[in-house]
Amino acid sequence: MTTDFSKYQKIIEQFNGKVLKNDFETNFSAMTQHIPKTERFLLKMELKRLAVACTRLIDLRGHVDGECRSFDHDGRVHYLDDIAIKVYQENIGFYQGYTFGVYEAVMNTENNFRVIYQKEKSNMGKPVQVETTKAGKLFEKTQYPASLFTFGPYHNRSEERMNFAITLDILLENDKNEYECTSSDISVEGCKFRFNFKNIITVGQHINIRFRGLEDEFQFGKEKSFNFEVKNIQKIDKTQLIGCQRVYSKDKRVDGFQTFLQGFIQGNKRRYKVNLDNTIHAIQSRSFEQYSLPKLNELPIFVEDNKGEILPRYALTCHNNQATFQYWQDENRHSTLYCLITAERLLRMRKTHALGKSLLVYSFVHISQGKLFFYTADVEQLNNDSDFKVQFLGFAASKPSFAITQLSIMDVDIDKAHSPLTLSNTLTKKNEYLNLPIPSDAIETLHNLQSIVVASDVTNPASTKQYQRLSFKNIDTIRLKNFGHKRLTSPLLMDEVGINYKNQRQESRFKYVTPVELEIAGVRCSGKSHDFSILGLKLELDKPSVLNKGDVVYLTFPGLQKITSAFDLKGLPYEVMRVNKKKNILNLRVYVEKHQHMGRAFFKALITKNRDKLTPDEYALMIPGLAKALRNIYSRSLTIPTLMVQTSGSRYKLEAIVCGTVKDKLLPVMKQLSDSPSQYNLYPLLNNLQATSTLTLPLKKMQTDDTPVLETLYIAVNLDNEIIDQAVTTKTASELESPILQRMFISRALNRGLFFCVQVRLSRTDDPDMDYLNPELSYISSYAIHRGKQIEQDIWSVAGVMQFLDITQETLVRHELLSAVI
Repeated sequence: MTTDFSKYQKIIEQFNGKVLKNDFETNFSAMTQHIPKTERFLLKMELKRLAVACTRLIDLRGHVDGECRSFDHDGRVHYLDDIAIKVYQENIGFYQGYTFGVYEAVMNTENNFRVIYQKEKSNMGKPVQVETTKAGKLFEKTQYPASLFTFGPYHNRSEERMNFAITLDILLENDKNEYECTSSDISVEGCKFRFNFKNIITVGQHINIRFRGLEDEFQFGKEKSFNFEVKNIQKIDKTQLIGCQRVYSKDKRVDGFQTFLQGFIQGNKRRYKVNLDNTIHAIQSRSFEQYSLPKLNELPIFVEDNKGEILPRYALTCHNNQATFQYWQDENRHSTLYCLITAERLLRMRKTHALGKSLLVYSFVHISQGKLFFYTADVEQLNNDSDFKVQFLGFAASKPSFAITQLSIMDVDIDKAHSPLTLSNTLTKKNEYLNLPIPSDAIETLHNLQSIVVASDVTNPASTKQYQRLSFKNIDTIRLKNFGHKRLTSPLLMDEVGINYKNQRQESRFKYVTPVELEIAGVRCSGKSHDFSILGLKLELDKPSVLNKGDVVYLTFPGLQKITSAFDLKGLPYEVMRVNKKKNILNLRVYVEKHQHMGRAFFKALITKNRDKLTPDEYALMIPGLAKALRNIYSRSLTIPTLMVQTSGSRYKLEAIVCGTVKDKLLPVMKQLSDSPSQYNLYPLLNNLQATSTLTLPLKKMQTDDTPVLETLYIAVNLDNEIIDQAVTTKTASELESPILQRMFISRALNRGLFFCVQVRLSRTDDPDMDYLNPELSYISSYAIHRGKQIEQDIWSVAGVMQFLDITQETLVRHELLSAVI
């Protein structure tokens, strides 16, 4: 007896869906006369089993080599790729419904990983004959397609557009001929139509339109044609998509046709559907913005021109760039960014920006009598004397505080400050606060901001070791002192603006550093507080602990105990709510055992009496709306691209690139390598298996406040070679472990084509602020519920962000210097 029906597969395929037919028994008996009686019986039972109705849902995400999407059939939502959808539809036709035969056919498609593995396993040990190397490489993946999403502009329409295709007669200026066209969508004040003729139409041109497709059923009055002005033109292949707006005579703003369109669109917009393209694009980009901006690794600094004095004024900070912000602080935690950004250096930044380059700044900190003194020198300053350049960099690299900062500059565009919702004036009063314009006093402040300086820390231990090989023997100390910066007599007025879309805190926190002693199960350790609130605090331990979430610890505050006798601040119970990866930073909440918690009472009294003196943990700007305006301006100006890491079943997918403005040099190369004109090929970033494993494997275990995972990629591109896997070579820093190997790779890449060095940083993302996204999401769902569900699923699928920063310039400068000592 056997249950393996593979040898009878042709018979099974012949009787698919025919079990319930009257002639099944006769035809089956005739076809299976040669089969033993027992096996014939089992085969008949198998055919009947395959014809039984099935209720199982299919989810192939992570199980097939393909991109899965939701597929709705007969009230059931499956997640299938293109191959599975085709198999599903074919077998539904055979079985006349969703049966186990359909289910099993879909689960056994040729691109299913289980099927592929079984085929490979069965072929193990068999000789594989390969005709040529090229033939073997045809099966290697060379296309990693990704779409680009930019953070704005988000165009809000003054009125709703309805998708509606009707016949139009178009009459152009100075042309007596009428051209028959088809509309794409219409609104009360405008329309869009397809123009397939060779005539040249320009923006601003006046045209005459007759809505012939509506005349058969409706009457508009005496007028049969109406004047329109061309507002935009989009070319798709040989077709021009013309967008135009109604033009009225001076004495006539309202007519019968306008009134008709208002009623017609309102009554039919759910039948023909509202055009949602701008809203869909906006919510996709907005959701990616909420994930990527709070994970910036660079430090955006807004520079103010205050009566001719140019100084840094605002800095956008988050967890990832906090180390860069704190590096530029003195012993009193006052900002020293004036040492990094000077008026003279701003001019040099403008010159290098015009050449398409960044400005590299090398710095170190000297400590004297407990005070910090900052020394900085940029490449342009050091290029005047190559000998001193080597000595300065060698000396600076020998200091523990050595840092390399890559500076780029951009103008402040006030028009980018407001990011309107795209709801065509349908926003409810409840949500109007989400779409408020920028207040006038915030606009006035923005007018004083001259530029944005983006400071990216490109220091890493490997490059520092290479700089340390440079000799600084007999360095001119007097000349060295010229690169030191004088301390200001009064602290720099520098405001830290936190990038935050979602406030998860139930109460205000205040920054306060005080000694804390922690005890658990007789084990004691010490640390210091970062901030506190009435119900909890954040604590940093001197040494890593073995604590886990849910542990109850007992805290003593020796410093705070000295200022109060009314509260006993010893052995206060707190519950561990969160522990970082290094086990040295704890988020704690008061743990009430039987009665009132003494710590809660003390901190409540402390906050009540000293609220004016305490510093809030999140900077609350005196000018309402300014923080949001600064964030919007930078997001629209952002030039460092980021990849969105999204879950797809049990796997991760990278199919979306986000930025504000396309100025990165690697992006055009990836677009040229793509086989689709509208997409980018991520092959230069993802073809190295070691690099992708290093960057994606840690993501599942990462927490949102963990330090980003860093990988440096060396990329060589030869665009003259049409075979992608031969045109592009990507190596990790660990693969080119010595400066000699790196220099050889760089030299070979430049001789054959292009060279890029990219720092890739992976971060775990926080949840988005759905209160801000819900109005547009609900608007889409009201007209296209399935599209709305798909977009919401895509929003929640984001698990991490992968920012790639081009550090080619610093790499080339370093290796040029090292060539003399290697």
